[in-house]
Amino acid sequence: MPTISMFFGIVIYMYCYDNERHKAPHVHAKYQGQDASFSIVDGELLAGEIPTAKARLVQAWIEIHREELMADWDLAISGEPPFRIDPLR
Repeated sequence: MPTISMFFGIVIYMYCYDNERHKAPHVHAKYQGQDASFSIVDGELLAGEIPTAKARLVQAWIEIHREELMADWDLAISGEPPFRIDPLR
């Protein structure tokens, strides 16, 4: 599970070969022991939970980095490690 970014205590990661579970491009976010998955396409919460304020930060970050995330998704589902992406500042 390669980490692709970290900001405000949130760790964002993407699994390789992870296109079966949610059937959509997505990232995983971990915050203080809680996990959630978010769609790259629209930022929708797909599974899990993290505090609402942190989820909004993840969604804003996805909006800003959507193109980079889609490129990373293509790498990850092909078994290649994704690149790191700048954190939310």
